[in-house]
Amino acid sequence: MDEQKKLEIIKLALEIRIETLNMLSKHGFGHVGGSLSIADAIAVLYGKQMKYDPRNPKWSDRDYVVLSKGHCGPALYAALAIKGFFPRDELLTINKLGTRLPSHTDKNKTPGIDMTTGALGQGVSCALGMALGLKLLGKPNRVYAIIGDGEAQEGQVWETMLIAPNKGVKNFIVLLDNNRQQLDGFTDDISSLGDVCRKAEAFGWHVVDVDGHDVVAIDEAIEECKRADKPGFINLNTIKGKGWPAKEAVLGNHALRGAAFEGVDEAIANLRRELAAMQ
Repeated sequence: MDEQKKLEIIKLALEIRIETLNMLSKHGFGHVGGSLSIADAIAVLYGKQMKYDPRNPKWSDRDYVVLSKGHCGPALYAALAIKGFFPRDELLTINKLGTRLPSHTDKNKTPGIDMTTGALGQGVSCALGMALGLKLLGKPNRVYAIIGDGEAQEGQVWETMLIAPNKGVKNFIVLLDNNRQQLDGFTDDISSLGDVCRKAEAFGWHVVDVDGHDVVAIDEAIEECKRADKPGFINLNTIKGKGWPAKEAVLGNHALRGAAFEGVDEAIANLRRELAAMQ
């Protein structure tokens, strides 16, 4: 990745964080922590890696994204709006009556959403089905699934991990947002995943372990998985709440409501200053 493209993707990640915090704080409730932790991965996907057409969201030659951790839709909505799938000002309608932007992603409502998700574990299973279908059709489209570490406690996730290599699915890349927290605590305190990289490798995946906030490392990991002769598994080591220092890696940052947004204006201002410095 050249320096100009790197800067473009970093700026996109900053914009995603700004829009995410802005829309959720204006609404007064929402899933902040996990939305912020996946901003960099989403920026790499929509800033460089994926084929898509904002004017034709159902383009048959597009790559697919399944946000299996569907509650983190705000980050994906931000990326879609920034890239022109719908107007940016529509972000402020999130979770309101009649909105096209519900709390969890819905393919029947939002342009650019490929799978309705929210029941944890089911999204990644459906993503595998998409990849299998494309493989059977001989199409080159890729399918990317973003899952959470709390979500990875679901048995359905591990059925997917078993089946994908056995079916020879090479157009499928899973990105694990490993921020080490889930809804009500730290993952290791609730049900530790152990060494997920060794586990995925044992199941037959091509595994890459990266800093989930390093856009160059994420991009290189995706490229490496594309070259592999098997499905790809990328362990993104992330910080829940990344971009809002007061909420980073602390308990209670999964979803915020009301007074918990105190200090968000300063966080947004800091992100905007960082973005302006890169212009």
